[in-house]
Amino acid sequence: MAKKGNRVQVILECTEHKASGKPGTSRYITVKNKKNNPERMELKKFNPILKKVTVHKEIK
Repeated sequence: MAKKGNRVQVILECTEHKASGKPGTSRYITVKNKKNNPERMELKKFNPILKKVTVHKEIK
C-alpha cells in the first residue's frame, strides 16, 4: 500500500494578465513538497495570451 506523501498539486496563475485587460487566464498545474516549501511558489512561465514569459504565483 502506498504511503501518503507531502506532495500536493498547486495551481499557478499569471500576475500580469489581470492588469492587461485581455480576456482569459494563464494557469499552470504543478506539484510541490509541502514540507520543504511551505510558502507559496512563484515561477516564471510562458503566457500564451500575452506571448511572453511572466511571473506565475500559486493561488489557493
